[in-house]
Amino acid sequence: MNKTAGYRFTIIVPVFNEEDNMYTLEKRLSAFLPECREKACVLFVNDGSTDASAERIREVCSRNPDFFHIGFVRNAGLSAALKAGIDYTESEYLGYMDADLQTAPEDFNLLLEHIADYTMVTGIRANRKDTLFKRFQSKFANGFRRMMTHDGATDTGCPLKVLHTDAAKRLPLFKGMHRFLPALVLLQDGGCYKQVAVRHFPRTAGKSKFHLWNRLAGPFADCFAYRWMKPRYINYKVGETDLV
Repeated sequence: MNKTAGYRFTIIVPVFNEEDNMYTLEKRLSAFLPECREKACVLFVNDGSTDASAERIREVCSRNPDFFHIGFVRNAGLSAALKAGIDYTESEYLGYMDADLQTAPEDFNLLLEHIADYTMVTGIRANRKDTLFKRFQSKFANGFRRMMTHDGATDTGCPLKVLHTDAAKRLPLFKGMHRFLPALVLLQDGGCYKQVAVRHFPRTAGKSKFHLWNRLAGPFADCFAYRWMKPRYINYKVGETDLV
């Protein structure tokens, strides 16, 4: 049996070359789990790291019974890591956060408070601690994405999110589409989401994996991919079966 099925909430943490953050992640997440609103576990997804991240992931999982991990053979990107985490999760709810700790795991409780009434609850980074140029890039990209998708989402770049696992498994995730989770949720029959302000902190270790090209140019192309997919998205509900 998938071990995450014994929990109500799984926190998915994609990791790519974050060796300097792993022990801090361990400390913060292990301290949070007993305080979580739901019985929770952690699932690290090693996205083909080339530093010591894989070894440290195995180390922290070996001494924390509520920590689990999967690892890619080679780097596949953030969307692939998130998709793998979703595919390997069997708890009722799942959450997502980055390994850089620019958001606080404790703020998952703010999102979980509302998840029973929404398909997804997503954070909005309050008082962002990024550089002015980085904030400009994000604001510009978010504005263009809202114009193209009409999803009304303020901050899709915030990595702190909680979803119903069954809905997450129906999301058509592909490269770059982690930026479009609110829009993808709205494609589902009855899909809805709520935005909640969460804290934001400066990165204190490791290096950002995002730059001008993958923060702006890539998402622009993805917007057109989403527009193409939107009228083609398949929704169905099974009314009868004798399989069970």
